[in-house]
Amino acid sequence: MTHPTLQVEKSADGLLHITLHRPDTRNALNTQMGIELREIFAPLAFHPQDVRCVLITGSGDKAFCAGGDLKERNGMTDEQWRVQHAIFEEAYYAIMNCTAPVIAAVNGAAFGGGCELALACDFIYAANTARFALPETTLGILPGCGGTQNLPRAVGERRAKELILTGRAFTAQEGYEWGMVNRVFEPAALMPAALETARALCASAPVSLRQAKTAIRRGLDVDLRTGLAIEIEAYNRTVVTEDRLEGVRAFGEKRKPVFKGK
Repeated sequence: MTHPTLQVEKSADGLLHITLHRPDTRNALNTQMGIELREIFAPLAFHPQDVRCVLITGSGDKAFCAGGDLKERNGMTDEQWRVQHAIFEEAYYAIMNCTAPVIAAVNGAAFGGGCELALACDFIYAANTARFALPETTLGILPGCGGTQNLPRAVGERRAKELILTGRAFTAQEGYEWGMVNRVFEPAALMPAALETARALCASAPVSLRQAKTAIRRGLDVDLRTGLAIEIEAYNRTVVTEDRLEGVRAFGEKRKPVFKGK
């Protein structure tokens, strides 16, 4: 599979490293990029294969993703716009449903669909030079790839309303203080830190990570009692795994466990 708008690397330990690569457009999201993201993530929503962690970043040091490619969209009919947006929806929803952990390493501007892409990931590491915005309402539309749902869950309802309704940009540090960004780094330290975390996740028990992620995600949508039931169901799925036995055995033998995802 070729990826004209992405650089994709897969390492032996299960790390899938994806770089948005349209540097001439500040890595803007066009139809082709949506198709490629959908092709990669749609299967991972149902079966992780041998992928243990996904890391997404942008090409260059100016932009993570500048949002939708408005030059491509200019002149589209309503139907063409809807068809394109359906591709974006399928891609972003697949990222949100990916069974493996997904890290966004935001190296620059993340506006519009770029901000939504970061929000679709499980957590966000950002350079201190990165800026975020959801400016869609200033263009006559609104965030349509999870922004109106994921941002309030990250920063709270009132702040999300302010950011979405005004379209105001905000810094990585502000995102950190509000709970959207997990950690902020000097630009040169961003990728080493993101890779360090990604490698640690790749070395962890894949079934445990998948089940923990599922319990958190599903639990947020229900009441506490139902959430506890979801948690114990996820827990019980780890009890019968070889990795659970390996983890206990390695602890007793004072060595690092070797997890196989079984």
